[in-house]
Amino acid sequence: MVFRAVLVGCGGMSKGWLTAITTHPLLKGRIEVVGLVDLDRSTAAARAAEFGLSDVAIGTDLGAVLAETRPDLLFDVVVPVARARVVETALRHGCHVLSEKPMATSIAEGRAMIEQAHATGRVHAIVQNRRFIAGVRRLRALIESGALGALTSLNCDFFIGAHFGGFREDMDNVLLLDMAIHTLDAARFMSGKVPEAVYCLETNPPGSWYRHGAAANAIFEFSDNVVFNYRGSWAAEGANTSWESAWRIVGTGGTVLWDGADRFEAKVVDGDTGFFRPLRDIDVPEPANADQTHGHASVIAEFLDAIQTGRVPETDGTDNIKSLAMVFAAIESARTGQRVTLSV
Repeated sequence: MVFRAVLVGCGGMSKGWLTAITTHPLLKGRIEVVGLVDLDRSTAAARAAEFGLSDVAIGTDLGAVLAETRPDLLFDVVVPVARARVVETALRHGCHVLSEKPMATSIAEGRAMIEQAHATGRVHAIVQNRRFIAGVRRLRALIESGALGALTSLNCDFFIGAHFGGFREDMDNVLLLDMAIHTLDAARFMSGKVPEAVYCLETNPPGSWYRHGAAANAIFEFSDNVVFNYRGSWAAEGANTSWESAWRIVGTGGTVLWDGADRFEAKVVDGDTGFFRPLRDIDVPEPANADQTHGHASVIAEFLDAIQTGRVPETDGTDNIKSLAMVFAAIESARTGQRVTLSV
């Protein structure tokens, strides 16, 4: 099946989407882009020219372009404050929708999107593309194998000096809302646990070029007494971590370290004597399915596969709202200075 698709929001982030759609082997021949929409028509036209999309509808009115092209899919790459209206319009026109993150600007808004998708019988999923990388899949497999014993904690550091310019530098809660959701979603996915509560301290460090909330320290309580410690900053110059963070995951029988790129170090206890117990190295398993390790292309392909087979996609809104809830609970905790319980 070839899916007809319209993409809305033709700014910088759309390049990653269109590159994956038009060039990646997982998606080749599966999607026909039939329309591009942006508030600035010239931006949409320039993006069409860049990707050789000569026979597509170009417009500034999403509803009009959807009515003209009658696509199967909408790829939503708009700024977060515009997402609710875009998703509602697309679902009303009978489109399945794949949205950029964050899913919504509030939990109530996210719940409304889920209800709209159910009412129209369409799929609404979110691009949590960093869930679809080899390292995250490998750590999930290691935890599930039981090689580390019972999971006790996940700990990650995210420190990057990122100079985006544009809307991010004027956002409220910029790190938690725009970036941390990737890491929080990864922690939830890798652990297989349910987030239950959080205490968070959010700051805007001296020298920050962001208006608000460029750094945060959060302690999440997960089910089964698992703790997830998050430390992050988007205004940390001098020693960038990976975009995937640097991880230490601890179980009752051992620990794995991951630098967020290609280096893993996993050790488990190998004896029951000595002040420090003897250890042995273990391998971190390769992903069971390599097709799930190509980031943007993999999450789009998984979305298409789910639609074709009638199943719920991995990043469906009904799942992603749980990661969104982690973000908003952390923001509420930072605002109130109190521990906040999660409920979705």
